[in-house]
Amino acid sequence: MAGITDAEFLNKVIPYGFDVATLGGFNLDEPTIEASSLILERGRKEFHFPLNLIFSHIESEASLIKDNHDDVKVSVNVRSTTPEPIIKLDEIDDLDIIEINCHCRQPEFQEIGCGQSMLQREDLGEFISEVVDNVSKEVSVKIRANVVDDLKIGHIIEDAGADYLHVDAMKPGVFDADYDLLDNLCSNLKIPIIGNNSIDSEEKIKKMLETGVFGFSIARALISSKLNFDISSF
Repeated sequence: MAGITDAEFLNKVIPYGFDVATLGGFNLDEPTIEASSLILERGRKEFHFPLNLIFSHIESEASLIKDNHDDVKVSVNVRSTTPEPIIKLDEIDDLDIIEINCHCRQPEFQEIGCGQSMLQREDLGEFISEVVDNVSKEVSVKIRANVVDDLKIGHIIEDAGADYLHVDAMKPGVFDADYDLLDNLCSNLKIPIIGNNSIDSEEKIKKMLETGVFGFSIARALISSKLNFDISSF
């Protein structure tokens, strides 16, 4: 989660049983960095670093996790208006997964064609393919559900060669994950799907896994101290 999920936070929560830790989201080019400054001005948390420092910062953060948990994969969630800055992340040795943010709903990012507005870009498949074809890391794409045709987007992401589809299975007006959507995606796509949204209990983890997801992600329950059990058995 923006402004919160840094190496210090992740090193504290990894012992709950996580095998992947995701940093970010971070902004990698001038338009996204400018958007983050506008978000900060209205009082919302956001990671904000100048262009000449952001890549070295991510490198440092990834190393801080690997130094403490060398058996954990390190992922970084990033925004950029073009693929080139994302491809540059391949130079960071301690990163295992690069995650393209097609998820954030903040208007400042959407207005420049980033975040969930990526889902409406005609060049989405080409954007992802360019990243996939030019990095040695695994590539994940995080989307917000129920914004566009999720199955159509899933096929685009799958055909572009991404390794994971990370789905915030948000359903307007419902304070739980859209399990039916996850089930539909898992039944019709081959790409491994990571389910996300509203997990704060063992019961919800089991319910999400029953949809066929490859794995699940948790953030808010950790931040609010609602996760009081070891997830390593799932």
